[in-house]
Parts: sequence; structure tokens; C-alpha cells
Amino acid sequence: MLKLIENELSIEEYLGLRASVGWKTVSEEQARRALAGSLFYLCVKDETGKLLGMGRLVGDGAYICYIQDLIVVPEAQGKGVGSMMITRLSAYAEELKLPDSTMMLCLMCAKGREPFYEKHGFTARPTDTLGPGMIRYLTE
Repeated sequence: MLKLIENELSIEEYLGLRASVGWKTVSEEQARRALAGSLFYLCVKDETGKLLGMGRLVGDGAYICYIQDLIVVPEAQGKGVGSMMITRLSAYAEELKLPDSTMMLCLMCAKGREPFYEKHGFTARPTDTLGPGMIRYLTE
């Protein structure tokens, strides 16, 4: 049985999850600030307590939120862990939405992962009306 745990994740667990999927290394201080600056975050553990994944929600909590750092360890991919987290992160964003307003819930995904997010209601960009997502890395 999978268990969702909200707003409880150690820096070591966060860094370990990032490493498990080959993401860029970040410092402990960056990890600490990332978790502290999140609107909401969660992780999923199995019945033995093994950490299977995590995800964060960042943004202003009024008009725009981003799903960030959605990570599922390789051996748990394809077993519903990601869907479980997307569902809860989306519900949390809905809870933040002001009455009679629209909130944008956005994310950036790795190439080839678009079908996973599309099945959860996200639109791959670019479209006829939306341009492509973009990124700029700020380095030394």
C-alpha cells in the first residue's frame, strides 16, 4: 500500500531522489531553500517505508502554480506513484484558487514524458495559441 506524506521530506531524501533519476546535483543549501520555499510538497512511501517519489508545488498561490521536481524512482515508475502525486498536487492548487478566478497550473517535463502529463489534463506546448516553454540557466 502506498502512503502520501505531506510537507515532510529530509534534505538527504530530496537529494537522493534527484540522484536516483540522474538530475543535476544541487547543494544542500539549495535543497533546503527549495523545500522551504515550496507552497506544498509531498512524498510517497511504500508499506516498508521506502521512499518512492516526491513532488513540489511552487508559485504565488493565487494566479500561478508550478508542479516542480516530480520524481519517481526508476523501479517504481509505471506503478501509479506519479499519478497519485499529480492528483494530490493538482487538488492542493485547486484549494488555493480564489473564488471566481482562474489559476494556471504549469510544469516543464522531460522530453518524451508529455503523454503522462496529457492524461492528467495538461496541454503540451507549443500549440496554435501558446508558444513553447523556455528556460535560462543562471550559473557563475
